[in-house]
Amino acid sequence: MGELTTLPNIAAKLEKQLADAGITTIKELEKVGSREAWLRILDRDPSACIMRLSSLEGAIQGVRWHYLDDETKASLKQFYKEHKG
Repeated sequence: MGELTTLPNIAAKLEKQLADAGITTIKELEKVGSREAWLRILDRDPSACIMRLSSLEGAIQGVRWHYLDDETKASLKQFYKEHKG
């Protein structure tokens, strides 16, 4: 397991998906952001869900996805609906 698994919400499977999407470090994930990282994963895995998007945002913020504030959750949900329908 690499550097990304030190973040909340990132286990080996998600770390591999991020690596496949060209994101291998915390700095790269922070620079790309949760939405772009999720879109890259979605391109490779059509089963990418709202939980994965929330997990990425939580990882960037340093919290379990459950603890994202309501405004962030609503924004992520809207983004998900726009891209996943």
